[in-house]
Amino acid sequence: MAKKTSTVIDEYHLNLHQPEKLQFAIHDLHDYLHKHQANAAKPHIHSFYQIIWFKSGEGKHFVDFKEYDVFENAIFFIAKNQVHYFDCNTNYEGILIHFNERFLVQKDNEVDFFLKCDLFNNPYQQPSCCIGYGIEPILDEYIQQIKRELKNEADFGQTELLRNYLKAFLIQVQRKKNEFAKTDGKASFLVDEKKVQLIRFVNLVDENYKKGLTVAEYAKLMLISPRTLSDLTSQILNKTPSLMIQERIILEAQRLLLHSDLNVNQIGYRLGFDDPSYFVKYFKKHTSISPTDFRKSIA
Repeated sequence: MAKKTSTVIDEYHLNLHQPEKLQFAIHDLHDYLHKHQANAAKPHIHSFYQIIWFKSGEGKHFVDFKEYDVFENAIFFIAKNQVHYFDCNTNYEGILIHFNERFLVQKDNEVDFFLKCDLFNNPYQQPSCCIGYGIEPILDEYIQQIKRELKNEADFGQTELLRNYLKAFLIQVQRKKNEFAKTDGKASFLVDEKKVQLIRFVNLVDENYKKGLTVAEYAKLMLISPRTLSDLTSQILNKTPSLMIQERIILEAQRLLLHSDLNVNQIGYRLGFDDPSYFVKYFKKHTSISPTDFRKSIA
């Protein structure tokens, strides 16, 4: 199966050639979809993060093989390596921003942690939120500042200004999410100590799921007991830690079946399965379809 990639043409872009280059680009969503509809409407992944702000239009957006509603002032947060694609509607109005991890995260602090891991890397929340009304002028001002700055070729401090505008945009959205969570009584999705622990567990699973670590080993890495970890995931998500590990393995298998040239046996080995036949049984148990049939269904 040929590897699928997406084509990105920058209207406004920053691409600084450094040991690990910074990447940042912003597009008009309507123009982008008209230019790249053929690729955008097919399942694909990126090596960077995306913010998709649908200012107007209704339809569907697909993230990691699930369907989500698109509506006025919906914002989607797509992490690197997530599978996503647009529907066939090219009449959306909005903004698309993409950037790599090094552009966003500079320090190991709480703000960077939540911008990276809550908005983008949380598989247990919808990858989108509705910002409602009232905040759009603030977000639009950051967008205009970004566009103005990108027109200045390599001015002093350009990267820092762009990074700060991007972070300010995301912080405003995170505040809005928290505000809606309080209004809706969804206390479990507010930023608190338990949520910090949960996101850290999710990140540890993301880093180690191929190694076959036990729940006890994950708990040890978090400096908590297995019982505390189980209580945490049960209270917030009504899931066991073991199920969350299994879900991450299956998600990666689905992604590899979509975009890689690896055969089913090779995918099993990559995911830590010594016996390819066991991988096939494992995949079918959790998805009710064989890896081969899944690959055919998304080809």
